[in-house]
Amino acid sequence: MPVQIGAHRESGFDNPIGLLTDCHRRIEMFLGVLVKLSEQLHGGALNPDQAAALQRALDYFQTSGPRHTADEEDSLFPRMRAEGSMRTALEKIENLHREHQIADEAHAEIETLGRQWLTGGTLPAAESEKLANRLRQLQDLYREHITMEEQEVFPVASAHFSASQTRQIGEEMAARRKPLV
Repeated sequence: MPVQIGAHRESGFDNPIGLLTDCHRRIEMFLGVLVKLSEQLHGGALNPDQAAALQRALDYFQTSGPRHTADEEDSLFPRMRAEGSMRTALEKIENLHREHQIADEAHAEIETLGRQWLTGGTLPAAESEKLANRLRQLQDLYREHITMEEQEVFPVASAHFSASQTRQIGEEMAARRKPLV
């Protein structure tokens, strides 16, 4: 993404909760791109800029989306489950886990339809409507999901994790993003 003067500086791996929150902004942005293209074009022909935007959004969810989910499911949530003092967040975590599974299914269908649109140049009406519906469902899910994480789960984690736990989470997140050699 281009650098924007005056924009919020993204967090680093030394602040994993901040990094997860920054990722939420990217999820919202790329999902917004998909929704906008779907609503404006209804599966119609993509101009080069629209095709590039669709490609970038699909690529983001194909690569970065699973990493974000793994950051939560494999690094954050297990530590929260292990902490007895975070019991109030446990029910929320189980709900978030189920929502991750629902989102993964939606993303798989959106990926298939989006790639079909890119490859074919247009998307038949039935598939276009299916894409639009899935995108609206995903947008609704993420709206509530992100709010729950940012307002109820992340603050609890931030308040209870030690510096060592925070560092470990950040290191695990960084390792997920290292290029495979």
